[in-house]
Amino acid sequence: MFFDLKYSVLFLATFFVVSILFSFLINWLFLKVSFNLGTRNNTELQQERWSANVKPAIGGFSFFIVFLISISVIGVLPRENPLFLDKHLMGIMAASSLGFILGLADDAYNTNPLVKFIGQLSCAFILILSDVYIRVTGQPALDFAITVFWVIGLMNSINMLDNMDGITTSISASIIIGLIAVIFAKEMNQNNFNLVMMVGVLGALVGFLFFNWHPSKMFMGDTGSQFLGVFLAACGIEYLWQYKDNPNDILEFKQFVIPMLMFIVPLIDTITVTFRRLLRKQSPFVGGKDHITHMLYYFGLRERGVVYTLVAISLLSIPLCLALLTGLVRWDWVMTLAAFVYFGTAFIIFQVVYNQGVKKRDAAKS
Repeated sequence: MFFDLKYSVLFLATFFVVSILFSFLINWLFLKVSFNLGTRNNTELQQERWSANVKPAIGGFSFFIVFLISISVIGVLPRENPLFLDKHLMGIMAASSLGFILGLADDAYNTNPLVKFIGQLSCAFILILSDVYIRVTGQPALDFAITVFWVIGLMNSINMLDNMDGITTSISASIIIGLIAVIFAKEMNQNNFNLVMMVGVLGALVGFLFFNWHPSKMFMGDTGSQFLGVFLAACGIEYLWQYKDNPNDILEFKQFVIPMLMFIVPLIDTITVTFRRLLRKQSPFVGGKDHITHMLYYFGLRERGVVYTLVAISLLSIPLCLALLTGLVRWDWVMTLAAFVYFGTAFIIFQVVYNQGVKKRDAAKS
């Protein structure tokens, strides 16, 4: 990153360990002094959280603090242009910061859904103005619309997935591991300063996981999930959406494969919950215990078993993506179709398990 690949990896490994220690220390200190920040009330907690115990939702602070430290480290590293001239990096920093503030306001004041939506929309606009947007159709207006849908959808998806101990933390960490693997495997660019940012946030997640693992001592809250949502959305745009055979083509299904595989768990959960709630004529934006995580538990897995299962599925996507990107397998229309079949098969299996979980839950109630 700064001299050659060997020293870059050594620096990143050191920074990763330091980030874990910082995150652990920050969460430990916050846990000692915080008693009610982000706890809300018991009625709302029963509706949204799997755990019935009131716990502080302060984990997102460690994410953001380590993220800012990462930006500071990037600022002092030798580079050709000053940090403030890196439009992409500054856009990701600004949008992620707004996501953190938006989540903090929601944890503290339970903000109006419209205000929350406007904040998420603003995060997407900041990225677009920073030239961080999805290029699919070649038509700016359509590409901007797709980018807005991706950013807002992922911010809500990560937020919705945060419903059981260790789930969102572990899945987000696996996605960042996948992003880092893609950068090294595809670009092999040791001058990619975004790696510092990703490694820092990954370390923050690992440090927080000690307190968020079942039985958890704290939650990340909307402060954490909103920050992670926009951060992962931005990194996904930068490194997962650009694979296209012909830049002049209006639409290539190939371009959707890598993001679909890397974000397989939050996508399946969000699609499942959204459509099932709409069929029940319920709002998909209201919290509830009807996620795939809950139905895996009702199906027969324990809390940690649910985490292990979903993380395994998320991590499995990484070698699949790398096989396609590195040419280990020829990426033609057959492989593109196979990727969609893989996603569809995983989705169907989850629906079967979901239905069985519903039956077992209802049988236990009767």
